[in-house]
Amino acid sequence: MRPLPDRPGWQAVGEISLTTRPTWEQTLHQLALSDEEACHLELSAITFVDVAGVSALAVAAQTLPEGRRIVLEGPPAALRRVMDMFWPDLPAVEVMV
Repeated sequence: MRPLPDRPGWQAVGEISLTTRPTWEQTLHQLALSDEEACHLELSAITFVDVAGVSALAVAAQTLPEGRRIVLEGPPAALRRVMDMFWPDLPAVEVMV
């Protein structure tokens, strides 16, 4: 995880799994504490994401105050499928393919 240089948010690289979940969850927590209306997660370099990682994202989005959102940029297909299956109408998540 590294901060994005040109907009509020983070870039994730590699896997989101059991071994990387603490870092992922810490980053999501930091996003939730941000005052930005939209925080970006650049995910095009993610090679694997487990269901627990997607769940952590959904939980973080559900804790955001109304009007705030997390913008997913280039999320892997597996993440989009799990979001569509379990959280199809989560207004705090915007997906940019």
